[in-house]
Amino acid sequence: MKNATLVLFENVQFIYELRLAQLELKNFNIEFEISPTFREFIVINEPQSWETLRKRLAYFKLVNGFHSDYFFIIQKNRTKSINQYLTHWIYPYKGKFHPQMIRALLNIIGLKSGDTVLDPFIGSGTTAIEAQLLGINCIGIDISPLCVLQSKVKTESIYAYKEIVNTKAEILKHTKINLFNNKIIDSIIDEIEDEKVKNFFLMAKLVAISDNARRRKDITKSFVRNLELMLASVKDYIEIVEQLNLKLGKVDIREGDARALDLGNESVDGIITSPPYSIALDYVQNDAHALKSLGFEPLELREKFIGVRGKNKERIELYNEDMKMSLREMYRVLKPGKYAVLIIGNAKYQGKEIKTVEFIIENAEEIGFELVENIDKIIFGLYNVMQKENILIFKKRNG
Repeated sequence: MKNATLVLFENVQFIYELRLAQLELKNFNIEFEISPTFREFIVINEPQSWETLRKRLAYFKLVNGFHSDYFFIIQKNRTKSINQYLTHWIYPYKGKFHPQMIRALLNIIGLKSGDTVLDPFIGSGTTAIEAQLLGINCIGIDISPLCVLQSKVKTESIYAYKEIVNTKAEILKHTKINLFNNKIIDSIIDEIEDEKVKNFFLMAKLVAISDNARRRKDITKSFVRNLELMLASVKDYIEIVEQLNLKLGKVDIREGDARALDLGNESVDGIITSPPYSIALDYVQNDAHALKSLGFEPLELREKFIGVRGKNKERIELYNEDMKMSLREMYRVLKPGKYAVLIIGNAKYQGKEIKTVEFIIENAEEIGFELVENIDKIIFGLYNVMQKENILIFKKRNG
């Protein structure tokens, strides 16, 4: 094993990414030295399995001279963003995780094939996809029916690909008819019996509605274009599974409340999630067009969502109480000695910084969690209300 090396991806640019790369290796008991360029890690000890490193690592392009599985996975990308490969890109959800970071965190907290990770705020489904790719089972829960739908479509459509292709021809017969003025396509989608197939076409319609609402794109053209892209991405997913001989994890996406999880005590092996950003993002208002299309009234949903209820000081108080309840539930369902990762940031509200990070740490420790890592993560483009997040890694003490 003379001069064996691990080489970072070119897009690894930030300190937090370098830290996560190091923590990945630490979990696999790898001793290393970092080269002066900070691009190569020189391995000192003999790994238990080079193949395991090649198949699992997130931040390394080359593992002992061979491309990692992740290198091949990210080639399956039909978008301009390097982080939206496979089905990650489907639906323009605000505040998404970086998939690469989630893959690394799954490694860092020691989850193995067959283990179960929980994301009680599943959002756009990033945790579910990355767990699925690593053979880790995932339970994804969200109170938003839109989040549940998109997470299901991203992880379940691969199991209904042929049926989706067969249904597409019937759907496309009617694409010259405006979706808003005619109910024909809606009725066709409603009559589809296979839930996975129905969800796929419903998601394609919602993406088109989003394109029209946000970018004034022609809804019919957008529907056809996105339908083709979504189908191509599902095919990419199937091909990468076959190419890399992946054993996919099981995914269970549910509509539910993080404040009252329908899970048994000490039933999950790890938690990775990003709680709602309180006043930084209004998830209900942002996706009102899609929620209305699904038949939901946004004003009624606001009373169920964490972080958007109330005004002024009351909003923050309600958010804090909801997060206390959510933390207690996470602690209850997590096995002793296992880890919970929360990605959260402070935001400004009415000119004042809301100390959400400090609040989460204080309350998690009061419940019984031990904070083992607190990593600063710079973020961009979140309406300029947040400059950074913190990756908080907590451990549930044994006994």
